[in-house]
Amino acid sequence: MARFIFVTGGVVSSLGKGIASASLGALLQARGYKVLIRKLEPYLNVDPGTMNPLQHGEVFVTDDGAETDLDLGHYERFTGVNATRFDAVSTGRIYSDVIANERRGDYLGATVQIIPHITDAIKGAILKNSEQADFVICEIGGTVGDIEGLPFLEAIRQLRNDVGWRNSLFIHLTLVPYIPTAGELKTKPTQHSVQKLQSQGIQPDILLCRSDRPIGVEERRKLALFCNLKPECVIEALDVSSIYQVPISYHLQGLDKEVCKHFSLEDKTSPDLTIWEQIVDTLNRPEGDVTIGVVGKYTCLVDAYKSLHQALIHGGIANKVHVNIEWIDAEELEAASKIHLMERFSSLHGILIPGGFGRRGTTGMKLAIEYAREHKIPLFGICLGMQLSVIEALQNIGGHKEANSTEFEPTSMPVVGLMTEWAKGDMIQKYFPGGDLGGTMRLGTYECQLTPDSKSHDIYKSNHISERHRHRYEVNTAYLKALEACGLYVVGKTEDGFLPEVVERKDHPWFIGVQFHPELKSRPFKPHPLFTSFIEAALNQNRLV
Repeated sequence: MARFIFVTGGVVSSLGKGIASASLGALLQARGYKVLIRKLEPYLNVDPGTMNPLQHGEVFVTDDGAETDLDLGHYERFTGVNATRFDAVSTGRIYSDVIANERRGDYLGATVQIIPHITDAIKGAILKNSEQADFVICEIGGTVGDIEGLPFLEAIRQLRNDVGWRNSLFIHLTLVPYIPTAGELKTKPTQHSVQKLQSQGIQPDILLCRSDRPIGVEERRKLALFCNLKPECVIEALDVSSIYQVPISYHLQGLDKEVCKHFSLEDKTSPDLTIWEQIVDTLNRPEGDVTIGVVGKYTCLVDAYKSLHQALIHGGIANKVHVNIEWIDAEELEAASKIHLMERFSSLHGILIPGGFGRRGTTGMKLAIEYAREHKIPLFGICLGMQLSVIEALQNIGGHKEANSTEFEPTSMPVVGLMTEWAKGDMIQKYFPGGDLGGTMRLGTYECQLTPDSKSHDIYKSNHISERHRHRYEVNTAYLKALEACGLYVVGKTEDGFLPEVVERKDHPWFIGVQFHPELKSRPFKPHPLFTSFIEAALNQNRLV
């Protein structure tokens, strides 16, 4: 039977429950256990697919096509275990399922209520497909005290009764703030947070205390006393220079030791953290540096590009260099002169155009693509970035000023158009304009065939690749000849040969656009080959400057 660990948060949001859950998963893996990590999200959206990236951050897509919270990206990057649609559970999903059951008459005329129907559905989601795991770690989104989180707290309270104390563990992550005017750390916010949790019938077994400085013996004693814990179960969660140092830091503070002790597991050997020590050492002692400009429309919130940010760091790890990232608002470039653009881009060793939706900022992105093409700076276009690379080539080289995407405006030359039908395995999926937006894109893993004599083939070292997608518009194959006349070639297509997946220039040191999102499959211990190659090209560019 699996053992269950529930991670809750208190005092303030954004303390890092996702990183904490992922790091604990990595530590348990290093001890030889099989780990499954899930996110229980209290918002009423069925999934974050239709949320504004500037409000919610990145939408992380799984192999099976689920649009999920960005924390699932942390889980995958720290454990290497691919998440599934069952690992993302929202209030919206739970209520949708329960209401559908009620409409079918599954409850046999009973009055449908939060308890037991909603809580039972939550427990069922936690337990689903968990039989093969040694540990199931469940992160509860939001903060203790949020009204929308109450059904989840009630569900995990009940689940402890169902599986037993020895098969369940509650970890509460809180903030221990330092007050400069008082010159001391304050434990009262954590005490109040734990009291709120206790009022819901949950007594935390371990406290993870976020702080920007070490927590003294007296403060830990006070927290243990007032929160009904042993002092050794009050564990520091100190700020560190890199998120990849967190597993090491938690191990040194004894987190995994206390977890094993709670579950009566032998603690005779320490986990092998060599890989994390090597990653941290590379990050702390790089052999060089490169500067990458990310030209996008959501750059005021870096969380909107969380996986992209980490994939660039992974590319740096593979090349043993530090990656400086300049986040450039595409809209700010649109009124810039040629001289200003040269000043803005002159310090960059590579330019990346990320995915996005809608017309806003696309003119600025095309200006960045044009600059990279003309000045032979490595250019990496992802999803929308690839589509704009195609449009830029036809407009500026081919002279087809009318070339555009139907996503932006009506056009007589729809180089990029709306997909209404596509293949997913043996099934045909369809989208009807005017229908639901959520979950109706080309989502999840699809196969791609690469041209043998292409740079992309050299990078992947394979004819056949598999990558994750999230898009509704595709490059129109009717214009491929015109595109080749502009020096941009399609070197990757779907297995049926119908949809373009990869484009690249042969007259450029490194100019690649991909329709998929390679950043979603990059790991610190296994950097994605495209990001590794892109950073290597940027490093070569740095040497030329």
